[in-house]
Amino acid sequence: MNIKKISTPLAIALLMFPQLIETMYSPALTSIKNHFAVSAENAAQGLSIFFIAFALGVVFWGTLCDIIGRRRSTLAGLALFIAAAIATYLAPNFDLFLYGFGACAFGAAVGSVCTQTILRDSFEGLALSRRFSIAATSVGISPVLGMMIGSWLTAHGGYTWVFAAMIVLITLLFIWSSIQLPETKPKHIKHDSLLSVANKMIRDSHIWYITLMIGLANVALFSYYSIAPFMFEQLGASVKLFGYTGFVLAIGSVLGSLINIKLIHYKLNGDVIIFIAMILMVISGIGVYLLQDTIWFFIPMVLVSVAFGLTLPNLFSTALINYRNHLGSAGALLGLSYYLIIGVGLDFAASTGNLAITLLTCGGCCLVLVIIKQLFTKLALVRNAI
Repeated sequence: MNIKKISTPLAIALLMFPQLIETMYSPALTSIKNHFAVSAENAAQGLSIFFIAFALGVVFWGTLCDIIGRRRSTLAGLALFIAAAIATYLAPNFDLFLYGFGACAFGAAVGSVCTQTILRDSFEGLALSRRFSIAATSVGISPVLGMMIGSWLTAHGGYTWVFAAMIVLITLLFIWSSIQLPETKPKHIKHDSLLSVANKMIRDSHIWYITLMIGLANVALFSYYSIAPFMFEQLGASVKLFGYTGFVLAIGSVLGSLINIKLIHYKLNGDVIIFIAMILMVISGIGVYLLQDTIWFFIPMVLVSVAFGLTLPNLFSTALINYRNHLGSAGALLGLSYYLIIGVGLDFAASTGNLAITLLTCGGCCLVLVIIKQLFTKLALVRNAI
């Protein structure tokens, strides 16, 4: 079947924009608190609502992908985001502001689930893994870009400038997508109910493995953004230093993805690459533990970023190989599952307030999962040989 493929720059832009939006919002929290005269805790509610609405959006848009198509679903989600961002910009009170931002997150979910579905439609095997490696690099640097853009806009014009910039950026992305985004939905596709797809996935051990690995890898990386600012504060370091460390993490993510592309070129087994990545994550946890009383604790975090760049492409590229007849619905359920794990994991990280323990827990659990998977794979090969 000859399916028109999405261009790599457009795929990167669509995958980056949800995380870019989220991290642009974070520096605006103080402006939002002051404008609406609410507490810091209330202002921070927006981020919680973002993740909840985003998870619901992943299920909705992923399912819609299999019903009306990838292109129309993506354009509808982008249009909803633009409308919601305008409503949020104009919101006269804090409650309406939160509702508007929740609607933004719901629309932004198309950037994740629909784009992944389009990539899985268009590519397979090594080609798909390479695309996800490039995507992992982009997603890895998007928090740095988001924090820089959001900080500058907030400093010069408050939260309204941040939302004005969101409206402009996503309008441009909508126009670009309207012109270039192809429809990749196969002509002959099963319209199984979401419940039947979920029932199949629940009984699939490979899906459980993928979900846990993706969730724990994300918790390891993003726990830094929630714990490190307080560690710097306790050490008497400038908050600006925390912002600069984002560049270090971005370099690690890019390096990990480039190494992964090279290893794929040499046809190294994906499970072996993931195993190496998890060893790096455990080493990182040990390094953070040893350096946590100094400002240099952020240096070992580079290894977490490298591990992230090595792991995610190999997990995403093999996640739904048995669900090609309903990629949208299966992708939606997969996304919902690992976003729930990320939410619970980050809550655990925040409650402990210990970055080293979080990294060691995530890295250790992932390492055990990889070893168990390899043992079961070898047992299956022995049984087939007998």
